[in-house]
Amino acid sequence: MQRILLVEDNEMNRDMLSRRLARKGYEVVLAVDGQSGVDMALTQAPDLVLMDMSLPILDGWEATRRLKADTATRQIPVIALTAHAMSSDRDKALDAGCDDYDTKPIDLPRLLGKIQALIGSGELTSNMEATA
Repeated sequence: MQRILLVEDNEMNRDMLSRRLARKGYEVVLAVDGQSGVDMALTQAPDLVLMDMSLPILDGWEATRRLKADTATRQIPVIALTAHAMSSDRDKALDAGCDDYDTKPIDLPRLLGKIQALIGSGELTSNMEATA
């Protein structure tokens, strides 16, 4: 089962998105601020990080820069999640090292497409393994 680290400080967003991802076959681990996200990426070895950009303690921009600067975590794809929808915000996320960008409120089919493009589907991977 593929593991996604969701770094989100808003409890309602965190709960809703983690439940929906779990139903799609992903294991979800949670962090509530940027520093915990960096720490958990090192200890939990996620396949992908969903990074809110407006976080306490360490914002998502800096947390992503740290993940991409560390040889232990630089290969982990990071998708920025933000309510900021300007093209300059997308550029800023990509410049910080994010592999993709998605806006809030979350459109789950769109986000799942981005996750699948980077690491595949939790359900599809399990089904393919079962038929192999």
